[in-house]
Amino acid sequence: MPDAQQAAVEAAIASHRGMPGALLPLLHAIQDIAGCIPEGAVPLIADGLNLSRAEVHGVITYYHDFRLHPAGARTVRICRAEACQARSKPRTAWDTARSAPTSPSASGNMRA
Repeated sequence: MPDAQQAAVEAAIASHRGMPGALLPLLHAIQDIAGCIPEGAVPLIADGLNLSRAEVHGVITYYHDFRLHPAGARTVRICRAEACQARSKPRTAWDTARSAPTSPSASGNMRA
């Protein structure tokens, strides 16, 4: 993690320290700063909020809005919940993947 980015992450941690339920707002702030949650930020977050690294990593990987790597130039999100599938063709995600310069990852996320 570059020094300027680390300083910004540390400042965000300091501004959220002591706040009840600080982890989610802090993760959003760091992602706004860095474009993702850099792996080097996980230990800083854990130490700053008195959490384990596993807790921080678990929250990052649980919520789809957080990413450990910068996003591509375009992000396509397709709802695959039952309610959404009932309203559209079942192959919408793959039709979109075929027509875009991306490929779906193993998790179903499309990467540029």
